[in-house]
Amino acid sequence: MSGFVDECGLNVRGGDGGAGCVAFRREGPVTKGGPNGGDGGKGGDVWVVADRNVASLLAYRDHPHRRASNGVHGKGKDMHGRAGTDELVTVPEGTVVRDLYTGEVVADLVRHGDRWMAAAGGRGGRGNAKFLSNRRRAPDFAEQGEHGEERWLRLEIKLMADVALVGFPNAGKSTFISRISAAKPKIADYPFTTLEPHLGVVRDADEGREMVVADIPGLIEGAAEGRGLGHTFLRHVERARVLCMLIDLGSTEQDPATQERILLHELGSYRPELLERERLVVGSKADVALHEFDGLRMSAVTGEGVPTVVGRLFDLVAAARTSEPEPDAFVILRPVPEGVRVVREAEHQWRITGREAERAVAFNDLTNPAALAFVDDRLRRLGVGKSLARAGAAPGDVVWIGAFSFDYEPDE
Repeated sequence: MSGFVDECGLNVRGGDGGAGCVAFRREGPVTKGGPNGGDGGKGGDVWVVADRNVASLLAYRDHPHRRASNGVHGKGKDMHGRAGTDELVTVPEGTVVRDLYTGEVVADLVRHGDRWMAAAGGRGGRGNAKFLSNRRRAPDFAEQGEHGEERWLRLEIKLMADVALVGFPNAGKSTFISRISAAKPKIADYPFTTLEPHLGVVRDADEGREMVVADIPGLIEGAAEGRGLGHTFLRHVERARVLCMLIDLGSTEQDPATQERILLHELGSYRPELLERERLVVGSKADVALHEFDGLRMSAVTGEGVPTVVGRLFDLVAAARTSEPEPDAFVILRPVPEGVRVVREAEHQWRITGREAERAVAFNDLTNPAALAFVDDRLRRLGVGKSLARAGAAPGDVVWIGAFSFDYEPDE
């Protein structure tokens, strides 16, 4: 089983809000004093958070569901319920969050600590103490809590590296990164040994420099069109500051010029801007070379030419860091829809949507005349009757708000 998972689905759900309480003061001979039912607590939110200590999405591959805890119900004596605990979904730096169904990018979490609210918890219901008024001296109803939001997302990692090693399978990328860093990728003399990216930190103790190098699985012709695992591999090249293209000088199938031409074609077909990225072309496997090569040569096995290549990469990375701004994280804010929306669901069937309208009917007992009177007044204030009339509702049509329904009668 692979330890690196760079794509997965995620189901998130905010906690439900706690219900408000119906209670009255009872002090000595007073058996039914004023209302003192407390409010329910807000449900917890679900946050996706970038964490430098998380290396992959493995934790979510087999267990994709994450839910925040519910708010606690209110109690008598004006005791409000405790808010639910937030759920933190920790992901590697460089994780892109998409809506599973639309594919829209909703968050790009670049650095440690970047966060995005994936699912909001529901509001807590108000206790009966909140409905006290001059006209309503003993309200005997309270609100239910809202349900938390729920949605399906797709997480994708785009590795954050200074240098991405690009080349055909078995071009010597894994041997090179294992020689210059502490990374220990699997190495063998056959194609596609590397099926997952590896990151290595390369340090220059003399000059106090360091850079992160990514060993990207080998590309094949047609990768940009999705052949093999092309898109999966190429995605990890996008954020690298410098590309190091390794040309296999020991290949019996393709000469250096052909390899370079195909690699550049695949990069340009996937993202044309990758061709503008700083790159260093290096002939690898110089110890078993079968071809002439006019350029930098090295052998990761013997060490020949490796210090020169590493030095050039350090210089290119330093230049790229100073000339390019750091990538910024971004999140898409989803404002709560305001107002009332009327949707015809079927003949003589209508549905009202809108957070305030749905909250207006979220009471614990809608057989209670006082609660029904409050609902009717609240819906009038929100303009529900006018909206239905404009939409063409007829007397006797059934109107739904959440799980609550009533027969429509035009306002006089």
